[in-house]
Amino acid sequence: MPVPKYRTSASKRDMRRSHHALKSPGLSLCSNCQEVRQPHVACAACGHYGGRQVIMPRKMSEMSLDGLDTQDLPSDDN
Repeated sequence: MPVPKYRTSASKRDMRRSHHALKSPGLSLCSNCQEVRQPHVACAACGHYGGRQVIMPRKMSEMSLDGLDTQDLPSDDN
């Protein structure tokens, strides 16, 4: 097996690792609600992407389930 002929200096090692640092994620504003969101991802706050609503936001889906009683839900007891 090949073995390095010379010891890698601290300078060479650090230059190789110069690209290993973590980068902050790119962020943008939602055009509908002005919340901070990731680019190319639907807004979690309002569910809009590309000028139209593509998903139901979490807040609205939780609110729609709050009004239901557990007795109203169908059971698997057949």
